[in-house]
Amino acid sequence: MINMASWIIHLTMVLSVFIRSCQGKRDEILYCSACKAIVDELNYSISQVDPKKTINIGSFRLNPDGTLKDKKVPFARSETHLSELLDGVCSSMTDYALHVDPDTQIRQYMRFAPRTGQNTGDFPDFKNFQFDGPEASNTLKFACETVVEELEDDIISLFSRETEDVQLELCNRISDYCKDGRHSNEEL
Repeated sequence: MINMASWIIHLTMVLSVFIRSCQGKRDEILYCSACKAIVDELNYSISQVDPKKTINIGSFRLNPDGTLKDKKVPFARSETHLSELLDGVCSSMTDYALHVDPDTQIRQYMRFAPRTGQNTGDFPDFKNFQFDGPEASNTLKFACETVVEELEDDIISLFSRETEDVQLELCNRISDYCKDGRHSNEEL
């Protein structure tokens, strides 16, 4: 009986170590690309908003003198607007596919579909993309949703403060998704 109990304890310890090590592994290319795609998509969406459009923020309570204490901020970078954008950002992952650079063999998910009015000459050659069907875009979408869930507050903070290089700050420094230096300055 004692031998059986110690065997079960030993087996439980081994399995828990194995499970923790499996859960900790993430596909670096997938998550780095998802993080960079989120930044790219949000930057594009923000650029499409009229810069003159503002939103009132504040407590909307009356001060003792009868005035409201609120302030106007640009709508495009307001927390309200950024939260709305984050809710739908991962649906654009269907416009991305795995790209293999023919010279360096670096693999990353990149946008293959031009946006409305965008020049198609700005995109890499289709022959360097790997279109693996809907499961590939679903995998990227899942990674995107995971990144948004884990980093939502950081994303909103960086974009609302108009941080200079959001991609580098979010994907390399804050999240460490793009650990390898070769991913740090590449554009999607």
